[in-house]
Amino acid sequence: MKYGTRGRHRNTGGRGSHPVATLAAGFCAALRFGREWPARAILRWQNVATTPAAIIGTILAGGQARRLGGVDKGLIEVAGRPMIEWIIEALAPQVDAILINANRNPDRYCRYGFPVIGDLLPNHQGPLAGFAAAMAEVPGDAAVLTVPCDSPAPPPDLAARLTGALEAGDAELAVAHDGERLQPVYALIPAALRESLNAFLASGERKIDLWYARHRVATADFSDCPERFLNLNRPEDLAEVQRLLHRPGA
Repeated sequence: MKYGTRGRHRNTGGRGSHPVATLAAGFCAALRFGREWPARAILRWQNVATTPAAIIGTILAGGQARRLGGVDKGLIEVAGRPMIEWIIEALAPQVDAILINANRNPDRYCRYGFPVIGDLLPNHQGPLAGFAAAMAEVPGDAAVLTVPCDSPAPPPDLAARLTGALEAGDAELAVAHDGERLQPVYALIPAALRESLNAFLASGERKIDLWYARHRVATADFSDCPERFLNLNRPEDLAEVQRLLHRPGA
């Protein structure tokens, strides 16, 4: 499979050896959780020439899920499959490659064939830590497309709308808006902003909205499909998430 052509990845099923994986299984066999694998080696194939030259989907699975008793949310089974499988299936046709940001269960995430990266900061310091980990691994003229692991039905045109908003707004990054509120972890963030993010984190700040306030932010309108941002935060959310996934066209 060649890289850099969005829309050609397809999932034909199967847990454990995921057919939309963009890296050889041998890479995951050699991968060690943490920082023991070569920095930036995983994405050097990209022929980067424009901005963003490549869109790297980043699934954020590094949280602690306190409201769900500390379970690993990406691995919770919903409608017969772990949530991360639903997200991979939705995201893969839209991006050039996928990273999984996880601080637990690296072997289980690695089975999908994608690079698994832990936070560079210790102690689960929020989504910006996941952003920073991903941005450290991509070429400077690529962008990361971030999605949370607890929302299994992201919009099928998430990348397209965010890219359109970024370009139309002459912005530095783009964030989804569901018509009522900003969805800050659904974002398209050029890797060129990594020094800004690293400096922000080094100052002790962790709030995503404060970092966004330092940059020109475009919002992409998803008011026609707000249900796509439904996430699993509490046990009582499970039934609603399952209904969404069973809906035709989900």
